[in-house]
Amino acid sequence: MGRQASEIVDILSEDHDRLLVLFAAFERLRQGGSEDARQTLAEIACTEIVIHLQVEEEHLYAALADAMDDLFLLEQAEVEHGVVRRLVAGMESMQAGDRLYDATFAVLAATLTAHIEMEQTRLFPLMDGLDLPFDSLTQDIRMRRHELRSEFGMPDTSLDDEEDGSYRYHVARRPHYRHH
Repeated sequence: MGRQASEIVDILSEDHDRLLVLFAAFERLRQGGSEDARQTLAEIACTEIVIHLQVEEEHLYAALADAMDDLFLLEQAEVEHGVVRRLVAGMESMQAGDRLYDATFAVLAATLTAHIEMEQTRLFPLMDGLDLPFDSLTQDIRMRRHELRSEFGMPDTSLDDEEDGSYRYHVARRPHYRHH
């Protein structure tokens, strides 16, 4: 992968990695954590998801739509984003302890994990062969991601910021809010 495409992939892959860590943490909490801990983690994950989807849709997907001849893979990714947004909305209408709460989060995690794999293995590799404005696209993605993280009160850190190599959020539980 070319250096310029690699920068964009690195930024978005960091988000992907963060989400996968949160999904695994939720599964551990599902097996023995409190409802309050599951609620907080799910709210954090849903916020991370919304931020990531917004950045991809506004910048990467828009640029890819202009540069790709065959849009099927991109359209598939957009449909997957829609499914994920509906699952996030479902999570927002529930509380930990509700009958389908944990199952809804598990489906959300599985759906997004499959989407991440598709992006990493099929969509991202296509960027090298496209005529994209890589420098401005990289800047736009970084800036919008920072803006959204600030807007939602999320820490703007990388996975490498923790000394022991693990990634954890240290945030107080926020009042329930809507992403859409």
